[in-house]
Amino acid sequence: MTLDPASSAAQLDALILDVLRHRVGKDELAAKPHDWFNATVLALRDRIIDRWIATTRRTYETKGKRVYYLSLEFLIGRLLRDALANMGLTRDMEKALREHGLDLTVLEDLEPDAALGNGGLGRLAACFMESLATLDIPAYGYGIRYVNGMFRQRIVDGWQVERPETWLAHGNPWEFDRRESAYRVGFGGEVVETAEGVEWKPAEQIEASAVDTPVVGWRGARVNTLRLWTATALEPIKLDAFNAGDHFGALADEVRADALVRVLYPADSSPAGQELRLRQEYFFSSASIQDIVRRHVQFHGDVRTLPDQAAIQLNDTHPSVAVAELMRLLVDQHGLEFGEAWDVTRRTIAYTNHTLLPEALESWPLPLFERMLPRHMQIIYAINSRVLREARKAGMSDQQIAAISLIDENGERRVRMANLAFVGAHSVNGVAALHTELMKSTVFADLHALYPARINNKTNGVTPRRWLQQCNPGLTGVIRDAIGPAFLDDAEQLTALNALAGDAALGERIAEVKRANKVALARHLKDLTGVRLDPDALFDVQIKRIHEYKRQLLNLVETVALYDQIRSHPERDWVPRVKIFGGKAAPSYHNAKLIIKLANDIARRVNSDPSVGGLLKVVFVPNYNVSLAERIIPAADLSEQISTAGMEASGTGNMKFALNGALTIGTLDGANVEIKDRVGDDNIFIFGLTAEEVEQRRAEGYQPADIIAGSRELQQALSAIASGVFSPDDPDRYRDLIGGIHDHDWFLIAADFDSYAAAQRRVDAYWTDQAAWRRSAIHNIANVGWFSSDRTIGEYARDIWGVK
Repeated sequence: MTLDPASSAAQLDALILDVLRHRVGKDELAAKPHDWFNATVLALRDRIIDRWIATTRRTYETKGKRVYYLSLEFLIGRLLRDALANMGLTRDMEKALREHGLDLTVLEDLEPDAALGNGGLGRLAACFMESLATLDIPAYGYGIRYVNGMFRQRIVDGWQVERPETWLAHGNPWEFDRRESAYRVGFGGEVVETAEGVEWKPAEQIEASAVDTPVVGWRGARVNTLRLWTATALEPIKLDAFNAGDHFGALADEVRADALVRVLYPADSSPAGQELRLRQEYFFSSASIQDIVRRHVQFHGDVRTLPDQAAIQLNDTHPSVAVAELMRLLVDQHGLEFGEAWDVTRRTIAYTNHTLLPEALESWPLPLFERMLPRHMQIIYAINSRVLREARKAGMSDQQIAAISLIDENGERRVRMANLAFVGAHSVNGVAALHTELMKSTVFADLHALYPARINNKTNGVTPRRWLQQCNPGLTGVIRDAIGPAFLDDAEQLTALNALAGDAALGERIAEVKRANKVALARHLKDLTGVRLDPDALFDVQIKRIHEYKRQLLNLVETVALYDQIRSHPERDWVPRVKIFGGKAAPSYHNAKLIIKLANDIARRVNSDPSVGGLLKVVFVPNYNVSLAERIIPAADLSEQISTAGMEASGTGNMKFALNGALTIGTLDGANVEIKDRVGDDNIFIFGLTAEEVEQRRAEGYQPADIIAGSRELQQALSAIASGVFSPDDPDRYRDLIGGIHDHDWFLIAADFDSYAAAQRRVDAYWTDQAAWRRSAIHNIANVGWFSSDRTIGEYARDIWGVK
């Protein structure tokens, strides 16, 4: 990238000082670190704005087609380092700040993680936004500007405690209020007939207003927009009620509006929680669709050409109501006939499915949906009648038609949001090859039979800028020295490393970088948790959302078995291991929170036991987020990707670890299958049942008790946990958790345990041959460049969106 003369360190220095004085309001001598941080961001932002305006103007002038990515989550993490690197200004900024005795890395650590996501779904959306800009594709991301978002996780006596994530407490220097982009979003009320047709008269209306954040592509190719919605009541305070002494009642409307943008994924176990979740999803979907249609009409005129100028991608089922909302706008506000509106809608919208778990395929009680969105319920019924007539005409059975219906008639009648998204889209994609094939044969089998050309695969990817270049500059430098800089622009060029996998000198340099990363992580975790870690031990890492299907419990049970074996056989040459866990459990997910407690109970017992010496350490990292991932992943030796086969759609952590030279231990699930195909069988540790075998076991009447009785290590580990060895203060704490494995074991922990334990011992043996381990690490780095989000977005653009 050829930088403007104005991008020199001296020019940046002058700009930072000007911003510090005139926009932050501080003299250089009085400025505190947070003042310098804000001045640095605002100075960089000024440079980004110029590129932002230029690329947006280019889109207007060329009338380019835009992509609109609707997602309830955007786990963007910290932006300063990312933006500096993509703008090519990191070194100049470091030099400018050094003139004032400041360290850029220290300022970067002052930036809070934006609390806009929970896990892989939100991080994928963030990677996609960066790749859209990198590939010079005009795009908007649409979501909610959560005030507190996903909670801040504290660990108190081993238990997860949720606290508000106050990331906006001191403002956000990256964002811009867009007062002109404000829309009314209605709820409830009634639908009445008028001379022109029908009119929805909501009982309640809330104003959605836009807040924009620039998203910078690699080498500043384009700056796109992340548009997040905030909510305000049309009448924030009822003064007559307030003056009459009803202070709470006077603010009720504003409280209801604020609740929409306060917390990500409010618990939906109660009717009130379900209503809030549905209100959130409609709120951001409606505002986004209104914005998209308004922009199209403003610049292109005829709403009928929307599919030619706009591609709307629904990121999972959360924005599915956008299908009905777009229909409402086209029919009620723009006067299209229903059939014509349905054609426009389906050609504009595409849907990404991220899960095969039935509970994650959202559905809403029909009375709730109809009360909240009466006009949309009418539209959904009308869509459903068309779809069911198609199914009947195609000769489908009553059972198939019932499965296809947008209304679930089994028990409580519910609106099936995944079915709505499927029928309202021209493309429905899975996110890994295995996941896509399972979609066709499981959750969408009958819809696939009716629309056999609609499902396609787009294997997920991660941005190599953040997940290699920025989080692991040492490794990036070694790779550049070895194969040149081409991989910086095209991650698939990393394959050139394959020819050097046997180069001992290169292996040693990569190992030196890995050890330095482990030393840095050990220091950080010592400050965070008080646990001392040996950087020469094998760092075995499982960091992800805590969920039973991801099987942190399998890892913990094997950890207990290993602990017993080390104590029972001290004469063996055990490989020193550090077991690192991290992740958040949904506040109402009892078993997931219990698993966190178990991890901490095991850690307390193991870490204080002198009989295992330095051979085993266990640490649970609190408040896992993007910034912690950027520290942990470059330091990992072993990546735990051990979900029950057939239950993980893709995973992206598996890609990030492999890109940073960690070897994977995992099942043939999600993208693990494709990673294995890329890196080779000798460079990955695969264990356990396949997805087909899992289904077969369940169908045959799986009996975990028989397996437990035949596995001494498993039996002893489960007994120790269930009997209170790790919970002497409450011996029955884990009785039901372990009892679930004995009784039904839906996630097949017992079935896969022996295979998993054997794979871990293969890991031990391989680790002792460091030359072989390094070769495998290099092969992993070399062959996972294909899992770049640039490749994924390129496939979306070509196959789904029709953009260049």
